[in-house]
Amino acid sequence: MKLRQYRVREFRSIWDTGPIEVDDQTTCFVGKNEAGKTTVLTALYRTNPIRTGDAVFEETYDYPKREVEDYRFAVENEDRQEAVVVECIFELDESDKAAVAKVFGPEAFTDGKFTRKSFYGKAKSMAYLNCNEAAARKHLADNSALPDDLKAKLTGATDWTEFTGALDEAEATEAVSALKALVKKVNERGSARSYIFHNIIWPRAPKFLYFDEYYQMEGQANLNALIAREDSDQLLDSDYPLVGLINLARLDHRELVATNNTVELKNKLQNAGNHLTKRIVKYWSQNRHIQMRFDVRDAKAGDPEGMQQGVNVWGEVHDSVHLATTPLSNRSRGFVWFFSFLAWYEDVKRQGQNVILLLDEPGLSLHGRAQADLLRYFDAELSEHQLLYTTHSPFMIDPTKFDRVRIVQDLSIDAADALPKEEDGTKVLANVFDATDDSLFPLQGALGYEIQQTLFIGPNSLIVEGVADMLYLRAVSCELEREGRTGLSEEWVITPVGGSGKVPTFVAMLGSQKGINVATLLDIQNSDKQIIEDLYKKKLLTKRQVSTYADFTGSAEADVEDMFDRTFYLDLVNGEFAGQLPEKITKTKLNAKEPRTLRAIEAWLADNPMKSGSFGHYRPARYFTEQISKLWPKVSDETKDHFEAAFKHLNALLR
Repeated sequence: MKLRQYRVREFRSIWDTGPIEVDDQTTCFVGKNEAGKTTVLTALYRTNPIRTGDAVFEETYDYPKREVEDYRFAVENEDRQEAVVVECIFELDESDKAAVAKVFGPEAFTDGKFTRKSFYGKAKSMAYLNCNEAAARKHLADNSALPDDLKAKLTGATDWTEFTGALDEAEATEAVSALKALVKKVNERGSARSYIFHNIIWPRAPKFLYFDEYYQMEGQANLNALIAREDSDQLLDSDYPLVGLINLARLDHRELVATNNTVELKNKLQNAGNHLTKRIVKYWSQNRHIQMRFDVRDAKAGDPEGMQQGVNVWGEVHDSVHLATTPLSNRSRGFVWFFSFLAWYEDVKRQGQNVILLLDEPGLSLHGRAQADLLRYFDAELSEHQLLYTTHSPFMIDPTKFDRVRIVQDLSIDAADALPKEEDGTKVLANVFDATDDSLFPLQGALGYEIQQTLFIGPNSLIVEGVADMLYLRAVSCELEREGRTGLSEEWVITPVGGSGKVPTFVAMLGSQKGINVATLLDIQNSDKQIIEDLYKKKLLTKRQVSTYADFTGSAEADVEDMFDRTFYLDLVNGEFAGQLPEKITKTKLNAKEPRTLRAIEAWLADNPMKSGSFGHYRPARYFTEQISKLWPKVSDETKDHFEAAFKHLNALLR
């Protein structure tokens, strides 16, 4: 059974969210703080919570505050109907349909969907589904164990009262008695439709498991007090993941209290720690050297409050690198969150419970890469369940699956004046065109990161300073290959970073990513030498991976433009800026002692300003690529040798 759609009305910050389409697997709610993301999840959770005591909507606390008394007055005076707080549409799968068909036949319920509305009050709801009552009676009558005359009477019955009367008059055979017992339950419900929902469909419906930061375990507990809370059905929020952790570790906390064999206890605790270590390290890339450990001891007078009598359990994390063991509660908030959810969910999974997961701001305290681990965990381990979660972190959004994203926004937050009710309050949008800039910001961050990762980054990334470098390198490479010479391998993804000052940052970012091979081909001038040398002196890259154009021109300083003859490059400048230059620039007009062509041109333009616009590196590069068929015959052999030497060197660095 799947949740297909739901809608929330008149609940806290919400007047009407509008219909919220739910993905088969994962639905991600994105919005800024105070937009109402938590409210959207909380309302859904209360319709069928895994903790049955939470199935309540209270007018005093949950109806929009500014109109709660007006609402009560209107309902009491029958001026309006009660608010439908949450309306859910579920779709049955084949096993659900088969369960109905087993009792009432395949024609009794053919719609495949039903709607359930929840109202203010404790577990107050109403279901709406289409049922063919006559088909249900016909199927019950078509029972080979019934006598033919009874079957005829039952088939001819026009309602359940007539159907029941025919049964009451029949001889009480085993088949008749079984059918009478079923029909009695149908009559108690009032119809086959009601029986189908309450006795067959709804017991199969998934419960909602809601998890937020308040469910994080403390990592230690008094087992006697925990058992008492469990027996009285008064578990604390933090108890649920702890009980899950104990169960997941294949321990029995009741047996731990009563055990009298030290060796047996130590073995159980060690095995439990090993089992949990394997589970968490698989998805925790932040530290691969941790080990989970448990300790169970009799309480001492100096133990924390509430743990001074009976038996205590302590969850600990051992770091094999630092040789330190710390209480679970002392680990990072991100680790405790991840571990707490893992423990509770894995226990729910072990029990085979049918749940839909609702996670409020999952991994909020996690590092960006750990959030990526969490997304990986969602896809790999939670695929058996529908998952709905809220976030405002770009790293918690899968940029390849934007169709799963729903925008949550509340325009009233930023409005100077009160908005009309149809525009006021939390809204949930699937169409990004209606979203505000603040609401879209996490998506922009996710998309920007994805573009940065895929457009200019690959397994082999060649860092250059600007787009002009990329244009020259690709264009020259193609022409050299046409001549049967060596070009730059297509395995290199050229990554322009926007200036020499940004190179160290990009090298550090890319080089730290597993599986990425990084090299540089950079401009060099005297002021940049220290930055370039630090790339290998600081061991960000090896010396072979750090190349400059000067390495291939034989000069002390060089830009990509110096790979060309100066006369040829001036032809590019004159061709691109023909209408803007005061006069044609020739080699004789430039300072011959200046080794870098660009600096020589800029010095000449300082004395001979352009008639309009400004000189830039990109436009001559674009002109070169656009006019390559005409210009290539003019490229000297020396220039070709420069580029080919660079390409051979770089290709040798490929993994």
